[in-house]
Amino acid sequence: MEWIQQFIDGYTGYAHYLWNEITNPGWHNYFYWLVGVSLVFLFLELIVPWRKEQALLRKDFWLDLFYMFFNFFLFSLIIYNAASNVVVHFFNQALASVGITNLVAFEVMSWPLWGHLLLGFVVRDFVQWWTHRLLHRVPWLWEFHKVHHSVEEMGFAAHLRYHWMENVVYRTLEYIPLALIGIGLRDFFIIHIFTLAVGHFNHSNVKLRLGPLKYVFNNPQMHIWHHAHDLPKERKYGVNFGLTLSVWDFLFRTNYTPYEGRDIKLGFPGVERFPKRFWQQVRYGFRSDK
Repeated sequence: MEWIQQFIDGYTGYAHYLWNEITNPGWHNYFYWLVGVSLVFLFLELIVPWRKEQALLRKDFWLDLFYMFFNFFLFSLIIYNAASNVVVHFFNQALASVGITNLVAFEVMSWPLWGHLLLGFVVRDFVQWWTHRLLHRVPWLWEFHKVHHSVEEMGFAAHLRYHWMENVVYRTLEYIPLALIGIGLRDFFIIHIFTLAVGHFNHSNVKLRLGPLKYVFNNPQMHIWHHAHDLPKERKYGVNFGLTLSVWDFLFRTNYTPYEGRDIKLGFPGVERFPKRFWQQVRYGFRSDK
């Protein structure tokens, strides 16, 4: 009964939170940060497009826009928030049963603000980099990740076109490392907004000269090769896995930018047969007749 109540409280609590987000604009409001950051990159794609012949409202733009709000808000309301509350509660009870009542290993909140922001960001990005590689390497996870790689014309909103199972995988693998450092909600919010902006940038139809920073931060000219339809046989599991930082790809030699890939074909072998509609895509990874 306790777990059922946890599940119900998760639904109702998040529903109230979401309604408050929409009806009360403010600096700490994620909903309007998502809208604002998206409008900035829509404007940049309008005034400084990399692929000038590509339409501003490119192929599947409206599908990707729906994914943006589904993955960050509706999915959390429908499934993830309530279920994750139950899992975290169960996990904490299991730890308590063996005498572990506090996962925090480092009191980083006593550090200067920039210190725990930087540590939280680097740890989270490193975990996400390895998780991203896992999505490409494990066949059944790749079936879900295909939704993100079904993008055939790149634009900022493609950043958030992904199957909801990716939320489950990423958040599950992030939980313990971030719990160990005790990152607070304020820090997580700041980190999340920063990575949202860089993720939009990576997928945008924009070209900016980063100079030496390209070896640190991901960018459209590097990330487009991650979405390339055709890659060398020795790179069959993918390249350029960085979400925010590109440095991991250079350190682990998964970087690949053979030339400016502005007009390369995007997707994967068989993408032309991949489902085009939202509900078909979210069912795809569970089907046995793919």
